[in-house]
Amino acid sequence: MAAFNQVTLIGNLTRTPELRYLPKGTAVCRVSLAINRKWRTEAGEEREEVTFVDCDAWGKTAELIAAYCQKGDPLFVTGRLKLDTWKDKTTNEDRSRLGVVIEQMQFLRPKSAGDRPAKPKPAPAAEGPGAPASPIDDQVPF
Repeated sequence: MAAFNQVTLIGNLTRTPELRYLPKGTAVCRVSLAINRKWRTEAGEEREEVTFVDCDAWGKTAELIAAYCQKGDPLFVTGRLKLDTWKDKTTNEDRSRLGVVIEQMQFLRPKSAGDRPAKPKPAPAAEGPGAPASPIDDQVPF
């Protein structure tokens, strides 16, 4: 049986995108989306819940998100789920994080004539004895 791993999300960015570059020059951008769900209970009461999803984009997609998006902007993404696991350095406990690797995205904010990309500031990758122990942090310097 073939596996299928695809996620489609529309949400608002909860913070300014974090753009970094790996030592070989590959761009990676981390964003978090807030996805709202509204429904009505059987008693007619309106309810709402918010789900926060961490997402990583790579390459040109990462640079575009960092250049054109800011906190609060709506974003449409498709991608795949990815589970990262590692041992916590201080407690030695197993840790995990389920996130989304963005494969495609579409801006949902209306484009204005004055829109210009911001100049992303690359940050150095975490290296040396103080580097995080998480496998994702070995690849993604956040």
